[in-house]
Amino acid sequence: MRAVFASVATVLATAAGAAAACAPATVELRGDFGSARFTVEVADEPDERSVGLMNRESMPASAGMLFVYEAPQRATFWMKNTLIPLDMIFADVTGTVTGVHENAVPLDETVIDGGPGVQYVLEINGGLAGAMGIDAGDEMRHPAIPSDVAAWPCE
Repeated sequence: MRAVFASVATVLATAAGAAAACAPATVELRGDFGSARFTVEVADEPDERSVGLMNRESMPASAGMLFVYEAPQRATFWMKNTLIPLDMIFADVTGTVTGVHENAVPLDETVIDGGPGVQYVLEINGGLAGAMGIDAGDEMRHPAIPSDVAAWPCE
């Protein structure tokens, strides 16, 4: 399984270098692990954030959902009605990763607390963040992160 994630990480990192930066349907991450790009759906309205990735039976390895909040806050999640394991990557107003919750259990109603000061949350397939080495301090790039405050601004 680790080999599969490593192969996906290599493909994602290669794709990230080859494509244009900062498209609305993509999130890029960079850090000590290298870089990665995910095709995302953006949940930036309360009703979209409340549904998230619920009731989906699968998600491509290079896909995810980016939750965008109006202002930094304590972001909490649960896996009610979510059928696939997920990793949650929490980031602050600058897009700097503040924490990663790995392998959230499908259908579990235990609250997952991303901590205070979260403005962006990227959900990807469970196990992928760990396999790739995504961790606190890494940087996220997306057009929703204002360039004047972004740790890794759009070009």
